[in-house]
Amino acid sequence: MLTRFRITSFFLLLFISTGTFAQPDSSTNELENLLEDDLSKTPKREFINNAFKSSRVINGHSMEMIGKGVLDFRILHRFGQINGGFRELFGLDQASMRFGFDLGLTKNMTIGIGRSTFNKEVDGFVKYRLIHQHKKYKPIPFSLVWVSGMTMNTTKITDPALNLFTNRLGYYHQMILGRKFGEAFTLQLSPTFVHRNLVDLKSDKNDLLAVGVGARVKLTNRSAIILDAFPIAYGARSNYNQWPISIGFDIETGGHVFQLHVSNTRGMNEKAFIGETTQRWDKGEIQIGFNLSRVFTVMRNDDTSW
Repeated sequence: MLTRFRITSFFLLLFISTGTFAQPDSSTNELENLLEDDLSKTPKREFINNAFKSSRVINGHSMEMIGKGVLDFRILHRFGQINGGFRELFGLDQASMRFGFDLGLTKNMTIGIGRSTFNKEVDGFVKYRLIHQHKKYKPIPFSLVWVSGMTMNTTKITDPALNLFTNRLGYYHQMILGRKFGEAFTLQLSPTFVHRNLVDLKSDKNDLLAVGVGARVKLTNRSAIILDAFPIAYGARSNYNQWPISIGFDIETGGHVFQLHVSNTRGMNEKAFIGETTQRWDKGEIQIGFNLSRVFTVMRNDDTSW
């Protein structure tokens, strides 16, 4: 009987004590309110966006990313050289182009694929933002973006000894360091390494190193002047132009971004416009071109449904 009494008393005390602790008191409510106030006062980061209006400056990638679940359909168009004169309608009788599809998998990762008429090349890339410029809480004054891509030449190779799949491939790796200075000016540097498995001459180098420069000067809320240049620091052929330069004008119209530009580059992927630009600005070997970007939301941001 004594043992049974002790067991009953133990469970009775346990029940009473549990019920007592389960009842909230004023001190508990005050503690919860203080914790909520502290969380609401925690400083937040303010991320810097719209450094460029597009994920590309003109030819090269910009520090800007495509939003999660957004598909960017992009057309890059180049006419012929304007020094062809009236007979060639200042280059308008000729044209080359690249079209591509870029998809934002997350806010910090973009993948893309494209096809160019120049050398009939197919290209693809992966772009990842390592650091996003922000202010207020623990500010970081720059963005850092990594891009890796591959190109494949689909033209006919007449020499059977060289007609290998690997000879059609080229690669590039790029680090973009950029900063938006206020609302009016953005500047980025893009060291870029390009490797070509097959080159035209034995004297040509398979590897190239260029230091890209991209800039944007805002004119209005929907327009800006842009600069895209990739001086080659190592590996350029002596008779190739070592200064691929494009200068343009950005116009944003709703879901479209329209770029009108002048450039001495015909190629529109990194392997082509860095390693295969032969035209020179000082000889009038430039062409008018335009880029057109149209974005579509294809995936909801709240989940992974398409």
